[in-house]
Amino acid sequence: MSWLSAEAEEKACSRQRNQVKVNEYKENQNVVHVSLRPEQTTVLGKTAKVYLAPFSLTNYKLGQFKCPKSLLEKNSNDAVMCKKLKKTQLKKTCKKKLIPKMKAISSKAESTLQKSSLDIHAESNKLEHKNSSDAVICNVDMESSDEDTTPGLDDFSGLSPYERKRLKNISENANFFASLQLSESAARLREMIKKRQPPKSKRKKPKKRENEIGCRRSMRLLKVDPSGVSLPATPTQPTLEEDENPLLPPGPLEMIPENQDDNNELFKEFLHTWGEMNKTSRKNTEKGLFSIKSYKANLNGMVISEDAVHKVTNGSIFSVALHPSETRTLVAAGAKSGQIGLWDLTQQRKEDGAYVFYPHSQPVSCLYFSPANPAHLLSLSYDGTLRCGDFSRAIFEEVYRNERSGFSSFDFLTEDASTLLVGHWDGNMSLVDRRTPGTSFEKLIRSSLRKIRTVHVHPVHRQYFMTAGLRDIHIYDVRHLKLRGSQPLISLTEHTKSIASAYFSPVTGNRVVTTCADCKLRVFDSSCISSQIPLLTTIRHNTITGRWLTRFQAVWDPKQEDCILVGSMAHPRRVEIFHETGKRVHSFLGECLASVCSINVMHPTRYILAGGNSKSYLVSR
Repeated sequence: MSWLSAEAEEKACSRQRNQVKVNEYKENQNVVHVSLRPEQTTVLGKTAKVYLAPFSLTNYKLGQFKCPKSLLEKNSNDAVMCKKLKKTQLKKTCKKKLIPKMKAISSKAESTLQKSSLDIHAESNKLEHKNSSDAVICNVDMESSDEDTTPGLDDFSGLSPYERKRLKNISENANFFASLQLSESAARLREMIKKRQPPKSKRKKPKKRENEIGCRRSMRLLKVDPSGVSLPATPTQPTLEEDENPLLPPGPLEMIPENQDDNNELFKEFLHTWGEMNKTSRKNTEKGLFSIKSYKANLNGMVISEDAVHKVTNGSIFSVALHPSETRTLVAAGAKSGQIGLWDLTQQRKEDGAYVFYPHSQPVSCLYFSPANPAHLLSLSYDGTLRCGDFSRAIFEEVYRNERSGFSSFDFLTEDASTLLVGHWDGNMSLVDRRTPGTSFEKLIRSSLRKIRTVHVHPVHRQYFMTAGLRDIHIYDVRHLKLRGSQPLISLTEHTKSIASAYFSPVTGNRVVTTCADCKLRVFDSSCISSQIPLLTTIRHNTITGRWLTRFQAVWDPKQEDCILVGSMAHPRRVEIFHETGKRVHSFLGECLASVCSINVMHPTRYILAGGNSKSYLVSR
């Protein structure tokens, strides 16, 4: 019986070498048993099931299960061939699995899909042994899944039912849309749109009739003579573009009034009156300061009348100067157009005492009567000229000329008014000596400021002077000036916006008042010029005048150097006086004061105030 069982096993192994791959036969001398371990492989579309039945080898000998070498070689060759065949089949199945996701599978394509998996159907041979415990049954069944009943999807039997349902819906939808033939209809629509062109609407122009009479036209514009003969064309002359503010010729200019041409006698008398006023008084320095109480009482006695208001220039007033005479009230005003107006208030008629001159071509920003000879009126303009009006000789003499840069302000560096300090808009400063011949500077100094608006010299220590820039105020020492890179002794940097002016107090120079666009007037203590000048008071005051009004400039009262005079934007219109502590001392009001007085100045010895606005000239006494 043992021989019959061994022979049956050899026949079964030869029939099953294409179905089951035997990996290894292990022999062990100590353990008498044989282990058959089949290798399970998964092929897409088919499931291989291996059933193992235990058996015992107690009743069998070792030699009965030894296979010949020829059988082992055949089994190894079959295993290699199976591996190669499975790799190629796996690649094909992967490609066929991705195709339904990218393209719609047509009905014809579904029919052509063939099974690429390896169909392994083993015919199981059952060996019946009489002893059930000693029988080895090795049955390998390759059964197809009962659920893979969907036609055309045999290769996806390994997927879940949901995935198979999804792929089926995709294929059905693709077939449905393919049956609609949407691409063909879209192509036909494109061709129809291309062929159809919008109609071009052309407006038909009316035909002109030969005998139609046209509209009437001016014969003058057609340059036709009334008789019907065409006039000869007039030659066009080239037009020269004229400068709005041409520079006046260099040299002295005669005092020729623009508003009084007929009566020369009155004008000669006027010049004689101004020429005699060559002596000044120094009573203010001898008496000292008044008390605030008496000062306020004197201010309350000042009134504004219609006789004290007169228009002496054309345009806005940029500068005002009061003659220091104690017998006559003589006022000078510099206008935006370059005019200088002179007015004698002692005349009975206002028209007889006012004269206008044209010594400059651009705004006159600074006017001073000479401290050494009040018959000389010095004027500075944006056009780069500084002139001296000599009333005794009736000329405007040219003191300094620089056509490259405009001038902004000037002051007397010495008491005899022989040396001048001139500030430029580009930040330069010039030292001018009137005693030397010519109209050039002695020294041109480059400051650390980009622009200079005002220049003012200390009234006692004249080696110090102050310049107001855009947002900084610098104090220099003349003895340490250099041509380039001059550094200031003191810099005041408390201002946050544009600065309009900065002036020392007129008698002692112990105070400095500044006007800034941040609506503040600041008072500094300059009694000791050292590395710093402390800020004493900040006065809130509206200084926003706009583009059409001249900017405010706060100045000191030469009779009371602790009081500040400044214009106001408040209603009704007024001119205000503040103490250095910030208290309001007095406000000048009146019906005749109907406009904003931006520039104001006080008489050095008398209680006379002169103010200029954008159109008129005002004097209060």
